[in-house]
Amino acid sequence: MIIAIDTIKLVSAVFAIILVIFGAFLPYLRDILVKKTKPHAYTWLIWTITQGVALAGLLYGKGGWGSLSFFIMTAFVFITFLVSLKYGTRNITKFDTTILIIALLSIIVWRQMQNPLLAVFIVSAIDFLGYLPSFRKTFEEPWTETVTSWLVFSFTNILIIFSLSEYNFLTLTYLITITIGNIILITICLIRRQVIPANK
Repeated sequence: MIIAIDTIKLVSAVFAIILVIFGAFLPYLRDILVKKTKPHAYTWLIWTITQGVALAGLLYGKGGWGSLSFFIMTAFVFITFLVSLKYGTRNITKFDTTILIIALLSIIVWRQMQNPLLAVFIVSAIDFLGYLPSFRKTFEEPWTETVTSWLVFSFTNILIIFSLSEYNFLTLTYLITITIGNIILITICLIRRQVIPANK
């Protein structure tokens, strides 16, 4: 029975990897390169840092196969950040810069933490801060995000949660936080697209 459960978790992790690469990140990167999607570089920079930290938390919390899936996601987050430097939005405000500074200062504070659980809570909060520039940008320009990719991101997070070897605050907090963030971004896109025409 234990072997069967472990096999199911492995299959779930592998499916999550395939789905996030081919169903989310590659379409997202394609849309960036054709200038349909314009990611916010600040958001993806913050996420590159926080996901790396969260990955360490997953490993420390014995996330098992779910850690493998999350490692792949973290690598693609970094790639997206690099691409966003050239092709991302130029709609960057003082608010966005303030959020970036707060997030980076919070990371310095996190570095002083000796408690892994508290560190994961702080990193999750920082990661949610990273959503704020994209929330603002998406509210103003709802057609500059690829909604299907965000839907796949959210579903992939659920698969990663399912594939975890152990369920605890270390392994679940960050994944739940980013899933909620994804759902909020999707909701902003769908609601604002009813108000703002695609050609604006």
